[in-house]
Amino acid sequence: MLLRDKLSLVEVFRITWKLDFMIILVCSLAYFADTYWLKRHISIPVSVTGVLGTALAFFIGFNNNQAYDRWWEGRKIWGAIVNDSRSWARNLLNYCDNGKAGEVPHIARRMIFRHIAFLHALKANLRKTGDLYYEGYLSKKEAEDVSNSHNIPNAILNIQAADLQQLRELGAVDGFCFRDLNALLTQQCDHMGAAERIRNTVFPPSYLFFTRVFIWFFVILNTFMLAESIGYWSVVFGWAVGFVFHVTHQNGISIMNPFEQNPMSLPLDSISRTIEINLLEMLGHQPLPSPVEPVGKHYLL
Repeated sequence: MLLRDKLSLVEVFRITWKLDFMIILVCSLAYFADTYWLKRHISIPVSVTGVLGTALAFFIGFNNNQAYDRWWEGRKIWGAIVNDSRSWARNLLNYCDNGKAGEVPHIARRMIFRHIAFLHALKANLRKTGDLYYEGYLSKKEAEDVSNSHNIPNAILNIQAADLQQLRELGAVDGFCFRDLNALLTQQCDHMGAAERIRNTVFPPSYLFFTRVFIWFFVILNTFMLAESIGYWSVVFGWAVGFVFHVTHQNGISIMNPFEQNPMSLPLDSISRTIEINLLEMLGHQPLPSPVEPVGKHYLL
């Protein structure tokens, strides 16, 4: 996630220089093709590029809207996870009757640690990184048990449910508290499933492919049209038009998969660490881990 609302010209050039080179190359080829061959046979009406540009703008806008919906839904999911995590720890710490059995505080504490493991396992699963940081918050037996599962976060939730049932059998929670804790556990599963749905649902490749093809077709056609009236300046204006359309489309692509590790994606490392710090602080645990530092002071992962 970017931390600033502005980019310097140097950063813009670093991001787009390959695209700029390709557009200038294509526009130059289109200019020479029109100058030495095409204009002898046909003159392209201005209305053609006007209609095509308008249609293309709507097409790119649709793609970007769908991409932003995926990104924003992912952000809402992890925002809900933040709130539910704090509620989970608060309920376990304050609503369990510690006088019922000496092991109740230990069970509640390990369930909070296990929830931190769930967060980091879910993050690793969404990003497909294979990060094993979550094992530090599990016992050795639990880490071995969940490692054999195809869905590690879900396996951790299963262990949580078993411990919650144990709290009920010990009489540490009454029926109402059990219902509320189980509802939070269910919500965690719902958030996990919603995030996995976004990750596993591929954005239709035909939209991306044909959008790119149409943009290049428009850039070439626009350069043909401009070459007849302004000569070699058509390369400059063709680049300007192509730059706007390509970068606008690229903005949508960059947020299409919100759980990837790039500057435009959701800062799952930072969100997970924030929850981790909050829960450990509620437990009175010391020392607390440091917040995730921005990469180059520009963005968070």
